[in-house]
Parts: sequence; structure tokens; C-alpha cells
Amino acid sequence: MTAQRVALALIGALLVLFLALPIVSLFASASATDVASGLRHPLVWPALRLSLTTTLITLAIVVTLGTPLSWTLSRRQGRFWQALESAIQLPVVIPPAVAGVALLLAFGRRGLFGAVLGGAGWSVTFTTTAVVMAEVFVSAPFFVQAATSAFRRIDPQLVLVSRTFGASPLRVFFRVAVPLAAPGLGAAAAMAWARALGEFGATLMFAGNLPGTTQTLPLAIYTALEADLRAAQAISMALVVVAFSLLWFVRVTLKSSLEVS
Repeated sequence: MTAQRVALALIGALLVLFLALPIVSLFASASATDVASGLRHPLVWPALRLSLTTTLITLAIVVTLGTPLSWTLSRRQGRFWQALESAIQLPVVIPPAVAGVALLLAFGRRGLFGAVLGGAGWSVTFTTTAVVMAEVFVSAPFFVQAATSAFRRIDPQLVLVSRTFGASPLRVFFRVAVPLAAPGLGAAAAMAWARALGEFGATLMFAGNLPGTTQTLPLAIYTALEADLRAAQAISMALVVVAFSLLWFVRVTLKSSLEVS
């Protein structure tokens, strides 16, 4: 039995090793001087400012619109709601390039709504607004999925008692559901922000790669890789640290919420 467990552990360790080696190489192959030099590259700070601005706007939009939607999905059953939930999750599994093409065909100059926007004198493509739209498109499903799960963990009796005492649906939502699901909602927001921060494909196709306007940190890595590997590596290291911190936050938050419930 012990030999079998060791064999299974060794097989699993092969995958762990494969996943860990690139990350270890990313950090081990750079000195502090290389990192400092890379972070001084002209591409870095404009891309950082743009990424922080667009992802925070994205997060505000996703949380504001996604929280009521998640609550509604968590309280409904039936084929229609299951199909709707599956449709909302579709951007998670489609390639980012497909998401970029879809956004272009919807909001580009020749898209379904592009003509309407163009008639109003507003062109979305290749603007900072397009970056936010791409980030919302790819990150919202992560928030909705996690937030819906958080709402479903709420004891239905607590909601029923609140309604019995005369609380309106809005009051139940804001005073009962959101506070009880707050840890899960925080984790959902962290996941959505991490996905928005790392968005590349849809942004490149829909918003372009314009420094100071649409060039986020992932796009800055793509650009720097052609001329300065140190800058690309330094930005990559920073994003890995941020991603790991967010994942750790999500795990700790979800664990705490499960223990409380």
C-alpha cells in the first residue's frame, strides 16, 4: 500500500515539476540588477498605470452588475436559468482571439452596434474604453461563477425568515445576502481582477497595442520581448507575484468562509 502511494505521489510530482520549472526559471535567471533595469524600461510605467486604471474600472463594473445577477442565478432553477448560466460562462472556455473577433463584430466600426456608435461620433475600437470592454468580457464570468456559488452557500432559512418578517427583496439582498456572502464575493472579485490584469488576446485584437492608450502590462511584455528581454522578464515576474498573491487571498478567504458556514 505504501509503495502504491509513493508511486502515485511520484507520478503527480512530474506534473508539479513541469508546472514549477518555468516559474522557477523566470525568477532564477534574473539578477536584481536585471530586474531593476527592466523595470526602468519606458514601456513599463505607462502600461502599469493603464492596467491599474482599466482593471479597477473593470472590477467596479463587474461587481456592480455581476452581484445582483449572481444573486438572481443562485435563487433560480430550471432549464432556462441553467442555459443562461452556461452562456455567461462561455467566455471562460472560448479562446481569447475568438473573444476579440466577437467584440470587433459587435462594437467595431463595421460591427452590429458599431454603425450606431459611429453615427453618434463615438468610435470604441483602439481606445482605452475598448480595453475595459475586453477586460469586462473575459473577467465577468469568473466573478459571476464564484459569486453565485457564494450565494448558494447561504442557508435558505435565513432568507425565508427575513422575508417572513416583512423584509423587501432589495433589503434581503443588501442586508442579508451580501453580508453573509461577503468573503466569497471578495474572493470572486479577486479572481475577476486577476483575469482582467492578465488579459491579452481580446485586448490586442479589439483595442490594439498603442502605448499609453491600450498597451496594458501583458501587451507591454509582448512588445518588450522583441527588443529587451529584461523588461519582459521583470514585468512577467511582477505579474506572477500579483497573481500568486491573489490566488493565496482567494484560498484563505474561501477557507475562512467555509469554516464559518
